[in-house]
Amino acid sequence: MKKITKIGVLVMLVAITLSLAACSSGTKTSSDTKKYVIATDTTFKPFEYENDKGERVGIDMDLLAAIAKDQGFEYELKAVGFDAALGEVSTGQSDGMIAGMSITDDRKKTFDFSDPYFDSGVVMAVSASNNTIKSYEDLRGQKVAVKNGTEGAAFAESIKDQYGFTTVSFPDSANMYEDVKAGNSVALFEDYPVVGDAIATGVPLKMVTEMEKGSSYGFAVKKGENAELLEMFNAGLTNLKANGEYQKILDTYIKK
Repeated sequence: MKKITKIGVLVMLVAITLSLAACSSGTKTSSDTKKYVIATDTTFKPFEYENDKGERVGIDMDLLAAIAKDQGFEYELKAVGFDAALGEVSTGQSDGMIAGMSITDDRKKTFDFSDPYFDSGVVMAVSASNNTIKSYEDLRGQKVAVKNGTEGAAFAESIKDQYGFTTVSFPDSANMYEDVKAGNSVALFEDYPVVGDAIATGVPLKMVTEMEKGSSYGFAVKKGENAELLEMFNAGLTNLKANGEYQKILDTYIKK
């Protein structure tokens, strides 16, 4: 009698084990989906900004959402500002960052980047009422506004000694624009789609130089970490370009 009972128990254990194995080999449930924390900027229109409904929108926001859907991962967005986002990723508080971030050799020392998703460039802009600043030569002895950590700031730093101007740094685009509008700085350097969007939406600025070729934008993770997330971003980007969704996103925010 005891022998029969032991055999019965063994049969039951085998059945349970096979049942669990069958369940685990099926499609992942929603609870199995990997969720990442992604840091971003707060005001870098048209790449990331808050609309009238309080929603985070823009090229980067729509692109991230579309790639996450294509690749089947979830994410929590942390809109903390550009400088803070750099710190979030480099210290491991966030898994990745998308914030109109230029791919540079210096940043590659700290971050691993995705394939480029946008090719940018830098322009100089002045107040719409300013008719004296028309070229870099006109900046001698003047103050110029830049935004921390941007391609525009890097370009301004690279030519300021040559043209004899000083730079004033701001944490966001809005405060930089206000400084130029108020006349505290005579000009600003900014990525062309960003300042172009600002002008199109009523900010009283005007571009006075041709676009300088800049770096490409990329999605970033801490160097040596989150390789799977980076691979999914690249795969999703490739798919979105192939099916036309990528171009639709650009056309939504960049008017030709």
